[in-house]
Amino acid sequence: MVLYRIRVSTGASFHAGSKNQVQLWLVGQHGEAALGKRLWPTRGKEIEIKVEVPEYLGPLLFVKLRKWHLLHEDAWFCNWISVQGPGAGDEVRFPCYRWVEGDGVLSLPEGTGRTVGEDPQGLFQKHREKELEERRKLYRWGNWKDGLILSVAGTKLSDLPVDERFLEDKRVDFEVSLAKGLADLAIKDSLNVLTCWKDLDDFNRIFWCGQSKLAERVRDSWKEDALFGYQFLNGANPMVLRRSVRLPARLVFPPGMEELQAQLEKELKGGTLFEADFSLLDGIKANVILCSQQYLAAPLVMLKLQPDGKLLPMVIQLQLPSTGSPPPPLFLPTDPPMVWLLAKCWVRSSDFQLHELQSHLLRGHLMAEVIAVATMRCLPSIHPIFKLIIPHLRYTLEINVRARTGLVSDMGVFDQVVSTGGGGHVELLKRAGGFLTYSSFCPPDDLADRGLLGVQSSFYAQDALRLWEIIFRYVERILSLHYKTDVAVKDDPELQTWCREITEIGLQGGQDRGFPVSLQSQNQVCHFVTMCIFTCTGQHSSVHLGQLDWYAWVPNAPCTMRLPPPTTKDATLETVMATLPNFHQASLQMSITWQLGRRQPVMVAVGQHEEEYFSGPEPKAVLKKFREELAALDKEIENRNAKLDMPYEYLRPSLVENSVAI
Repeated sequence: MVLYRIRVSTGASFHAGSKNQVQLWLVGQHGEAALGKRLWPTRGKEIEIKVEVPEYLGPLLFVKLRKWHLLHEDAWFCNWISVQGPGAGDEVRFPCYRWVEGDGVLSLPEGTGRTVGEDPQGLFQKHREKELEERRKLYRWGNWKDGLILSVAGTKLSDLPVDERFLEDKRVDFEVSLAKGLADLAIKDSLNVLTCWKDLDDFNRIFWCGQSKLAERVRDSWKEDALFGYQFLNGANPMVLRRSVRLPARLVFPPGMEELQAQLEKELKGGTLFEADFSLLDGIKANVILCSQQYLAAPLVMLKLQPDGKLLPMVIQLQLPSTGSPPPPLFLPTDPPMVWLLAKCWVRSSDFQLHELQSHLLRGHLMAEVIAVATMRCLPSIHPIFKLIIPHLRYTLEINVRARTGLVSDMGVFDQVVSTGGGGHVELLKRAGGFLTYSSFCPPDDLADRGLLGVQSSFYAQDALRLWEIIFRYVERILSLHYKTDVAVKDDPELQTWCREITEIGLQGGQDRGFPVSLQSQNQVCHFVTMCIFTCTGQHSSVHLGQLDWYAWVPNAPCTMRLPPPTTKDATLETVMATLPNFHQASLQMSITWQLGRRQPVMVAVGQHEEEYFSGPEPKAVLKKFREELAALDKEIENRNAKLDMPYEYLRPSLVENSVAI
């Protein structure tokens, strides 16, 4: 008889344990043995058993398990199962990290990552094929709106596979915070329904306590040109700004503006001229809210980078020129204060639209969803890239379904209070899809394309590059354990299918925008996987974490505008107040901003996941090194921020979430 020691770990979430019995089998290269004992998994506990089998099973390949029930089906969340063989042999880990439902037999392969080429005997081939066949039935491509990149099939939360659902702690926190936000909204509405809003300070009535220090700073300084310019470098949406290589063709100078043109050309020659162009909004149909027409603009802002690092606006154009009409006015810092302030408010409102729809929803959430669905359809759990990327896909499908059924759905938040709601938001997403280029998802390429490399006051650029480099080294070290040559990359059919599924299917012809349809070298696969992980971690955090700081003071980022863009320079305070959101719109913007932008209590920082998908000492050493480099970057950012008047923390590893989970 041969003795095996077995440990079974159950998750710690509220319903993770089960009242059903679990039976186990061990499968080795020399045979299979059914274990006579049955287990009752207990939440948050490890169960250890010792069993004797008639003969040595050889190197272990699988643990099979089956959950039995008589009257009541009770799902079980299994973390992992480990087995120690006869003598003082090494303990072998079989990762699971999923719900076990029904009474079918589930096979868990040993946790060493293996490509098809690393399984020359085909010991795991049938398992790989069966797992992917089952997954493709569960994870089907869907099409939320024609003309967009694809999403997971299903229109409601119950359509999702159970393993994609929030665990209890996450679900309770999300739903309680939503209820609190709606309660605050009701209170603010009741307190302000009979009051008149005549002054910008009246927005303080809904700017309640509990705001961040930076949000309070924004409230106090939002009119300043320096803060206006700073947001393009390090605000909630650092994705619009680029260094000018020529004066934009749309910038038409009316008579008397020769001096301005000369100033812009001087900055251009000196390499200190930057622009933020919102032409994507041109022609988008604006919302109608409660029978009241809302309005959009498509601004252009030209800014100059000063020697002290401040980025200051030089001129604002709110609309594109149109044939047969006079050129649109150019608004200048020397204009009357309310005229200049209103022009900046229009820019900030336009930035709100592009940020939430293009930078955040499309490039963050929906792109991560494409990666998630393709991964589940194409990579078996034994594949090293699956093991590498799966922690960065946690909760993404559920948060996206919640967004599609609450934020951007018919009669959702966008339809209720955002100027691109009512269908304009969908049209904008379709237009923005044409700009989903491969290079734009890779900071070294994107920052070079936009001329932001070397801009000392762009902390986003500095931190994005550093985080990308750390993730790249992590990916490179893991994949070097499995792909020893470029030929090994080319000959991995699962890898090639995954890459093609993302590009051709999920991104709907992404090869036309530079995405690869195959991976031909070790460097290419490392670059592609780094892009996937960075998109799900750093890039999303860089456009998510700033919402509470920059959008809580509504005049700094108006969700909608209630009067048309000005065509003259006679604006007054009354004009500004009549243009900005009313108290209900402003209150709802603040409530949603608080719920989605607050620091999440149920949060896993990048690289800090507890799940161990890899077995063996080498991957563990690589993860340890990854965490050490993340900690060093975190400390560097902390030290730098201590010297800054306005700290930049949106890419600080301790605050960057490990996946798109909110």
